[in-house]
Amino acid sequence: MEHFENFNQQEEDVDLKVIFFKFSRYWYLFVVSVFVVLILAFLFNRYASPEYEVSTTVLVKDKNSNTLDPSKFLGFGLDNSQQNIENEIGKLSSFSLAYRTVQQLNFQVSYFETDGLLSKELYDAAPFEVVFDSTVPQAVGLKYDLTFINKDEYRIEAEGENIKKYNFAKHVFLNERLKKVHFIGTYHFGDKVHTKYNAFKIILNDRFNPEEDLAKTYHFVFNDYVSLTKQYMGIKIAPINRQSSILKITLKSANLDKSVAYLNMLTKVYLNSNLEMKNRIAENTIRFINAQLGIISDSLSVAQKDLQQFRSSKEIMDLSFQTQQVFKYMSNLEKQRAELKIKSQYYDNLKTYIQKNEDNLNNLVAPSAMGIEDPALNALVAQLIELYNKKAESLLYSTEKSPTVVTINSQILTTKRAIIENVTNIIQNANGTIKELSDHIGRINNQLDVLPYRQQQLINFERRFKLDDNIYTFLLEKRSDAQITKASNMPDNEIIDKARVYASNEPVFPKKSLNYLIAFILGLAFPAGYVLAKDYLNDMVVERKDVENVTKFPIAGQLLHSDKETQLVVSEFPKSSIAESFRSMRTNIQYLAKGKSPVTVMVAADMTSAGKTFVSINLASVYAQYGKKTVLLGFDLRKPKIYHDFKLSNDNGLSSYLIGNAKIEDIIQNSGVTEHLDIILAGPVPPNPAELIASDKTTELFERLKEMYDYIIIDTPPMGLVTDAFLLMAYTDVNLFVVRQNHTHKKVFASIIKDIEERGMNMSIVINDIIMENGNFGYGYGYGYGYGYESMGSGYYTDDKYKKKRSFLRRLMNKD
Repeated sequence: MEHFENFNQQEEDVDLKVIFFKFSRYWYLFVVSVFVVLILAFLFNRYASPEYEVSTTVLVKDKNSNTLDPSKFLGFGLDNSQQNIENEIGKLSSFSLAYRTVQQLNFQVSYFETDGLLSKELYDAAPFEVVFDSTVPQAVGLKYDLTFINKDEYRIEAEGENIKKYNFAKHVFLNERLKKVHFIGTYHFGDKVHTKYNAFKIILNDRFNPEEDLAKTYHFVFNDYVSLTKQYMGIKIAPINRQSSILKITLKSANLDKSVAYLNMLTKVYLNSNLEMKNRIAENTIRFINAQLGIISDSLSVAQKDLQQFRSSKEIMDLSFQTQQVFKYMSNLEKQRAELKIKSQYYDNLKTYIQKNEDNLNNLVAPSAMGIEDPALNALVAQLIELYNKKAESLLYSTEKSPTVVTINSQILTTKRAIIENVTNIIQNANGTIKELSDHIGRINNQLDVLPYRQQQLINFERRFKLDDNIYTFLLEKRSDAQITKASNMPDNEIIDKARVYASNEPVFPKKSLNYLIAFILGLAFPAGYVLAKDYLNDMVVERKDVENVTKFPIAGQLLHSDKETQLVVSEFPKSSIAESFRSMRTNIQYLAKGKSPVTVMVAADMTSAGKTFVSINLASVYAQYGKKTVLLGFDLRKPKIYHDFKLSNDNGLSSYLIGNAKIEDIIQNSGVTEHLDIILAGPVPPNPAELIASDKTTELFERLKEMYDYIIIDTPPMGLVTDAFLLMAYTDVNLFVVRQNHTHKKVFASIIKDIEERGMNMSIVINDIIMENGNFGYGYGYGYGYGYESMGSGYYTDDKYKKKRSFLRRLMNKD
């Protein structure tokens, strides 16, 4: 078991070596690829516009921190604080808040300094300023190139297509578009530039330095508020941790100072919008009360004057005690009736206001400001105000017909109907109460009819005065409350840290070190992917495992690539490494033959050019050099070639013998190159090779040859083209199938081998033409899963080329 595990580990190690040698073949691709991508990474880091990250923090206070929510206490309610945080995040990231923010900043004109291929934005750093007329529509998004002629003059040029015009005063785009713009002009600083595209003037500021700025090139662009808003909609907002209600607002931008200015203005506008909402309610309440005070003050003055005149003329100063008690009681009733009438009047105003105002509710007086504590009505009014705010925000970037606005309009209509229905019911109830109070007051008046006439007159004057005075006092109290509320209003939330520019602010983009690392990895990945893809898509047999994946037949030999000009390498170069490969295969064949004598070996292949004839010739030569009587049969009757290599005559051969035109002695020829080696050539090409091979003469031939020779080597035609080799397998002891590296097609090889296996025939594989790389048989071929041939035989062969120059890896391996 331990031996098996060690074997598996060895196999795993060999696979890693195979992969390494695959890549090492293309080392130059890796070098070039890494170099190129590193150059690209350098250029990207050099010319990419840097981005900076700035942040600010805002504390979101819990609006209901002092209220106990029973449902939340019992575990059924939602987390109101978390919901509040989500709402505030929605407000901070809203289009309307960003739109209001950019309006407060001087972002309408962007200034840039041009430096070769790069443009650097100059926020509060440009040596000049563009002053434009906001009432005149300006061409936005049009680039104006500015070049200093001298400290008094400049040259300006603009060119563009499909340019929009924007009215900064009205915050609207013009319907017309400028299809093509081309403008060139020379002006003095301070002169007005008035064209059909723009109206502005350029003035120098305190930052202008003639020695430096005159040689530089600048350009500027007008920006509309909508584009600016979209540009700054990419802020990120999140709590600093899960339990915290402090929000961190982060913005990435190419200009650090501009980002800081935007974030600080954003938080300022955010807090001010909350304060403005509170103050607007108080201001609307004060305005409503002032209008009511203007009416009642006149009535109060008249009542006071009439009372004083009556007392003076009739010389009546006070009422009797009993009359005073009745008067006091009646005054309280009239006070209640007066307050109800004021509230009823407010309800009528509220109903009329909601019905008539379609666009906004800026002048709405909240019910709570008038002392009306109706939870349902207050909630409906607050919901209506929120819906109008959402609609105003949506209309900044959409139209009335957009699905979002249509949905909001539907919600507004539903809420209005609910408010009107609620107010109508309240008015009816109030009118009923007022009627009851009036009836009660009428009954008391009837009781006062028994009093003396002057007492009755005095009571009427005092009642009228007291009623007006009570109403006046009530309104003054409500106005005072509204003024105190407005004076004490504070934003619900708070800025913790403002955005700042630090000396240590480093760009967050591009990340140079990370880019170089990624480039290095990609530089290795691209050629590695190419090598693996090429190997995966290669349909030819390349590695030993390509053979092993197809068949379980043993590999009898692995023959190195021969760069000799002759096919007779074993005979002419007996001490070469290729000759030693054949000797190794001869040893393996002895095991396959299982001690038989004589031995008949067939050499076949799938297609031509696999090297079967080369293998046949040199295998026969190896046996002959071993001192064994050997005969090589050229059984490729269709395309005979062996006679060319041995320079023999092909007039008589196997075809002559098989048809009975020659005796066996007549067709046997001595090779002339190796002792003990005879050759039987194919002879003239017959019209029916398969029929001849299947004849009895073939059987007779092999019987005679086995009596004469120790080894019979058969060179056959390709098995993928004809069936001759299958017929000859009936006479063989060992069958060799030649697979040539980078030539044998995997699918064709697999198809033939599968056919052989299904027929139950025996076959052994010979891998031919192995390329030797870095001292190892290419892609793992060799004596034992890729072990280096040189490490086993360096210096022993006449064609040993590895003597002085060795790779760095080879030197490391030798040191080990």
